[in-house]
Amino acid sequence: MTNPRGAAANSAAMSAALSGAVDLSALKARADAARQRPAGPPASQAPPASGENVLEVTEASFQQDVVERSLQQLVVVDLWADWCGPCKQLSPVLERLAAQSGGAWVLAKVDVDANPRIAQLFGAQSIPTVVAIAGGQPVDAFAGALPEPEIKKWLNALLDALKDKLPGVRNAQPEEVEEPEDPRFVEAEEAFERGDYAGAEAAYQKILDVEPANELAKAALTQVRFAARAEQADPSAVARADADQSDVQAQLAAADYEVATNQVDEAFARLINAVRRTAGDERNKVREHLVGLFELFDPADDRVAKARRDLASALF
Repeated sequence: MTNPRGAAANSAAMSAALSGAVDLSALKARADAARQRPAGPPASQAPPASGENVLEVTEASFQQDVVERSLQQLVVVDLWADWCGPCKQLSPVLERLAAQSGGAWVLAKVDVDANPRIAQLFGAQSIPTVVAIAGGQPVDAFAGALPEPEIKKWLNALLDALKDKLPGVRNAQPEEVEEPEDPRFVEAEEAFERGDYAGAEAAYQKILDVEPANELAKAALTQVRFAARAEQADPSAVARADADQSDVQAQLAAADYEVATNQVDEAFARLINAVRRTAGDERNKVREHLVGLFELFDPADDRVAKARRDLASALF
């Protein structure tokens, strides 16, 4: 075995290489014979216990634990070694996902130092190497310690393709796993609930400083900023704005009050009319405020769609 390369090989290329490296003639004969035997456990049978979802496989147990088991379930072979750093990152992720799979697939861990012939069978050139086995044959593979989201995507694609072919996949009952809460969002939400809008704004901004493309934080920051303005909204702002349509600041305050009191169409119309009446910096200020109000709503909201069209007409 060579030292780990650390980067993942192309999955399709790896699979093609495996197909040429593994002599499946004997395995295929056993698989075909197994298919001729009476059907296995009925569909209602419970999946294996969670402890059976992770197996330590040796050369002696490979036929039973990998080849024969793969006639019922997807078997994911993890070729690893104790000296391999990336293996120590990858294996715990695979073990956790296998335990959560409800029997759809099992993880077969192979220590390549203790079982070199299995590694030779697959022609593995580096570790970690992960090989998916179904129906007695390798169907896909990757090398290197992939990130967990990529592993999940890889597994889900395999399981979707095999759900009508392997009873273990078809009858699996995966665990419902709640994603852990992001403590950064928890901090921001708790500040918002306390009415600490400045604290909530600072917490969301801190997220965006690190992740500028975080859409959840962007949307939440918009909501927090509007909530802070809406709390200060004065009902008399509408009367002041109606009395002096040239007062841009009054128009903005009135629109905020109208949105806060669910007079959304009125608020949008007010600012679109203000865009028509203004020019230069004042027009840009009104337009930006209106676009900020749009962001409080679902983009598919009919009121937003209409107001965007009207704004485009007012501008051009």
